[in-house]
Amino acid sequence: VKYDIDTVVPPSASDLFRIDENSGDIRLTGALDFEEVNLYDINIKATDKGTPPLSGHCKVVLEVLDVND
Repeated sequence: VKYDIDTVVPPSASDLFRIDENSGDIRLTGALDFEEVNLYDINIKATDKGTPPLSGHCKVVLEVLDVND
C-alpha cells in the first residue's frame, strides 16, 4: 500500500505535513501556530499495488491547542 496526502485544508498549510508513503506516518515539517490556524483537515489516499490498483481515502483532523491559555 502506498500513502499520499491528497489535500490539506487550509491549502496554505500543505507544506507543513509530510507522509511516509510506505508506513503512512504523518510528520510535521514546520511549526504550528494556534493564533494562525487551529484546525487542519488532512485527506489521505491509500493505493494498493493490485491490477487494477484500488484506493481508499480517510480524513485526519488535527486540532492545535493553545498551551498558554
